Amino acid sequence: MRHIPPEPLTAAAFAPFGDILDAGGTPDRMINAGLCARYHDRARIDIAEGRAGLSVFDAVARSLPYAFDLVERHPLGSQAFVPMTQAPFLVIVAPDELGTPGTPRAFLTNGAQGINLHRGTWHGVLTPLRAPGLFAVLDRIGEGPNLQEYRYPQPWTVQ
Repeated sequence: MRHIPPEPLTAAAFAPFGDILDAGGTPDRMINAGLCARYHDRARIDIAEGRAGLSVFDAVARSLPYAFDLVERHPLGSQAFVPMTQAPFLVIVAPDELGTPGTPRAFLTNGAQGINLHRGTWHGVLTPLRAPGLFAVLDRIGEGPNLQEYRYPQPWTVQ
């Protein structure tokens, strides 16, 4: 079995795959009579041939070490995951190598981060590390082939 270590989720390391959704840094402006900090335009929502929809996912919690062989991508839309609890989750992504996923990378959120995967990014399934695994998910709703799955010939383990 092949092993990959989980990396901290940082904007620089995750940039090839998507955006980090968090309240880091200085707010862009204060709103609501100065009672709310707005961190403006944190993700690029990219939808082709459809519309944006907001769903709620309830995923089974996993633990480390975590073995996987399945990744997927959505060629017609980006996909944002915003945790509805303050718990870390694992984010697995892989670069595209001529239509198939390359060597995966694993990122560990800090419990106060969400992610937005760029359209067409190979990624693992939703992997919360604590229950409940509730997430608000903003993604493409519409007809057409928007799911491609790939199984690695040998599993990977994040530890």
